[in-house]
Amino acid sequence: MKFVCKTLEDTYALAQKLARTLKGGEIILLTGDLGAGKTAFTKGLAAALGVKEVVTSPTFTFMKSYKGRLTLHHYDMYRVTDASELYELGLEEYLGDKEGVCAIEWNKFEDLKNVINVSISGSGDAPREIEIQGAAL
Repeated sequence: MKFVCKTLEDTYALAQKLARTLKGGEIILLTGDLGAGKTAFTKGLAAALGVKEVVTSPTFTFMKSYKGRLTLHHYDMYRVTDASELYELGLEEYLGDKEGVCAIEWNKFEDLKNVINVSISGSGDAPREIEIQGAAL
């Protein structure tokens, strides 16, 4: 399904619509160029899951978890050069968490199951085209 989001609020609303369908164990793969809105989409997910904390990109920590209706495990793998790094850091242990949801930017994991793909295109003040595959909205 493709959607056009003209504002940041539209992006949040679409993410919130997706969040309402989540039951736990899902892995959301966010793709798009730098500045496309992957973290903004994740902030919308977090809000709909009842996260009260400020959600920021975990670029330097690789992963942050936030408590809500479901725990949100937010990954940013932009700086990861090799998939083996992920396993050395133990980051795979949250994948498929039945009490949580993983949102992964710049994915480097292989052979993931129960995946929802969110592809975001656009930058700056231009509208975003967001395609979601693997979820019924």
